[in-house]
Amino acid sequence: MSEFDFCPWLFAGNATQDERDEQLAFQRGLAGLRSAGEGSFVSPLAAIHQAELTLGADSYLAAHVYLTGEVQLGDHTSLNPYAVVRGPVRLGSGVRVGAHASLVGFNHSADPDAPVHRQPIVSKGIVVGDDVWIGSNAIVLDGVTIGEHSIIGAGAVVTKDVAAWSVMVGNPARRVRDRRDRTRPGKLTSQLADFAARARDQAPQVLDRCWTGDTFTDRPTAPPTVRAICDAVEIADLLLDAAPPQADRDGLVRRLAALQDPATGLIPELGEEGTPSLDRGSAYHLLSVGHALDLLGAALPHRIEAVRKDPAALVAELDALPWAERAWSAGAWVDILATGLHWNRRRAGAAEPVEALFGWLLTRQDSFSGMWGTPTGAEGWRQPVNGYYRLTRGTFAQFGLPVPRPEQTIDTVLAHTRDGRFFADGRGTACDVLDVIHPLWLCGRQTRHRWAEVQAWARDRLAATLPRWHADAGFAFSPVPTTGAEHLPGLMGTEMWLAIVWLLADVLGESGALGYRPRGVHRPEPAPAVQST
Repeated sequence: MSEFDFCPWLFAGNATQDERDEQLAFQRGLAGLRSAGEGSFVSPLAAIHQAELTLGADSYLAAHVYLTGEVQLGDHTSLNPYAVVRGPVRLGSGVRVGAHASLVGFNHSADPDAPVHRQPIVSKGIVVGDDVWIGSNAIVLDGVTIGEHSIIGAGAVVTKDVAAWSVMVGNPARRVRDRRDRTRPGKLTSQLADFAARARDQAPQVLDRCWTGDTFTDRPTAPPTVRAICDAVEIADLLLDAAPPQADRDGLVRRLAALQDPATGLIPELGEEGTPSLDRGSAYHLLSVGHALDLLGAALPHRIEAVRKDPAALVAELDALPWAERAWSAGAWVDILATGLHWNRRRAGAAEPVEALFGWLLTRQDSFSGMWGTPTGAEGWRQPVNGYYRLTRGTFAQFGLPVPRPEQTIDTVLAHTRDGRFFADGRGTACDVLDVIHPLWLCGRQTRHRWAEVQAWARDRLAATLPRWHADAGFAFSPVPTTGAEHLPGLMGTEMWLAIVWLLADVLGESGALGYRPRGVHRPEPAPAVQST
């Protein structure tokens, strides 16, 4: 035993030539070491069993590291004493893994029909980007990808993918800030953190008030709906990182999956008669039910036949949509169609063609406004702006493609924000605010055109939104009375405004303070299965 076993970073500067020769000889005789870069060090006290290890230059393994399976370390990457790395695990360059941390690139199945010791091994592997620090006693579970430049706090348990530049803490690990943010926590950061903590503490009560004992309703006394179940699933995932505590997860999966019409693949409303179609309001359930099942670890059981169209027929249908009068409805139709194509592409690698759809979109966008559709005398830019959100959510955003003409889009959307009919005197429904901030956020990923104005609008809206949370009840869809009960708190308003708050905060670089990130209908990242399309 030497000082290098527990302080291997000293080896490069302090080792004698004899010690370097001994290390090279040890590495040559080490079973499972496929290659080792110049200046690397492996403690003889490390336990390396049934391994295929690739070690980059100036990387090291300290004493009592336990390593199995296929493990790759880039350059300048280190495993400190007692770290556990069980492959397949791929670590980038400049990665630091603290003492007693565990990265386990496999798992056991949990079939109730067999005892644990007879369960098969399943494995997706772990990938860690460059320049990542994983603190002592942290745990990274199978299937996780950690983006470059991230920090995983001591004792954190990472169960989901981590975006680049994230600082993660807790069990389960939550993103608390962007590592690039060098400012001290300010008033807005504290307000967002306090809001999220309050919402998280009250989430069980928000859900419980809408639970009938058998299903969810949007609010007390409202009739049961498909969307209410899905909103409950999204809220629980956002705030509790779990399924709704009122319902059995497997029961929710069975109930939602059973709603799908096998012939069309669409999901009708409860009690809806006739054949479902893309032209009905219930077609939105392709989004809500599909994402709710995804959050519950399941999927729609049937292929969506209603979206499988001959390219010429699809172009004809797109041309016939009411772009001049009701661009919002037209954009929603495109959103549902594209989401159906997405779910089909998630089924066993099915190659569902999307070229006709994107070709039509790229050739029909207005070059001046960036919109699909035109303003109307009754509503100004509202129809095309809200339609733009729905259209791009299901297509460019969901498929991970850049939006065309982002500067023109920002100009049009900012012009719409000055329309007092929808945004003055406390107005601004969840739809109207979401359908502004998401396009601004999406275009802002490609350009900083008029960004100070975008951020000023986001800051004003955030300041108006946070105080509107109703204790133990969540958000209302509308902050002021409009029609029906939209001004009363319910699950739909809560689900939408939680996502809106995240988008507003992210435009301001403050979303990390919330500790949550939408993963369902309003997820900021492209859908994983089609990200490279």
